[in-house]
Amino acid sequence: MTTTAGSPFTLAVSAEMVFVDLPFAERVRRIHALGFEVEIWDWTRHDIDELVALRDEGVVYSSMTGYVRGRLSDAEGADELLSTAGESVPVAQRLGIPRLNLHGTGLDDRGLPVRPEPVVTGEMWLTAGATLTRIAELGESAGVTFVLENLNTAVDHPGVPFATAADCLALVSAVDSPHLRLMLDLYHAQIGEGNLIELCRRALPYIGEIQVADVPGRCEPGTGEIAYPAVARALVEMGYRGTVGLEAFASSDPELAMARFREAFTL
Repeated sequence: MTTTAGSPFTLAVSAEMVFVDLPFAERVRRIHALGFEVEIWDWTRHDIDELVALRDEGVVYSSMTGYVRGRLSDAEGADELLSTAGESVPVAQRLGIPRLNLHGTGLDDRGLPVRPEPVVTGEMWLTAGATLTRIAELGESAGVTFVLENLNTAVDHPGVPFATAADCLALVSAVDSPHLRLMLDLYHAQIGEGNLIELCRRALPYIGEIQVADVPGRCEPGTGEIAYPAVARALVEMGYRGTVGLEAFASSDPELAMARFREAFTL
């Protein structure tokens, strides 16, 4: 765990979204040098040996994508999800990553579903619950936690099933395993649902990590409509002391964006 001076939370930054003009390893080094943990996405696109070497230099990784292909909603997709989640676990273990991120379905390079599923049936809900039970069992056997992330379908991810925070919370709470938690993304939730503080309060027992970006624009706190300092104070009052990750683009200078993020979550 990386201690961020003045913040009651562990702060992490996505290396996929800042310093984007730099080679990936240099992005990781820069984020670490500024005192943050590091989030990565699809591990198959990175040099894992290089990332392991950075870990030996002191880099702490907060989370990564925990599957390569697959989906929650049908038996074939579930088997593929479990298989590629199983491939992801040893990579997470090499990098010391505690949380492996999942979505309702596989996403392409643009964040769009490989197979759009805008209508979710009761049978799909049952299959998703059974699939996530199997995922939680994998997490327990491997000593890691899978986290199911909410997305928005209005702007970034149309056609993704089980997208809302309410959907993800319903699935995670039904499985009710410490090895399956909620990756509560407040950027996506603001677009799809709003009422963020009450959402955090309702989801609190199941939150594995919180991700943030402002709306509109998906840039750092302070560039849009979300009062993140108020959210931070409410989280402290609720008793949340976990990881908050910046999954946002820099509106201008990346270091300034990260400083604004730290300020918003420093009380």
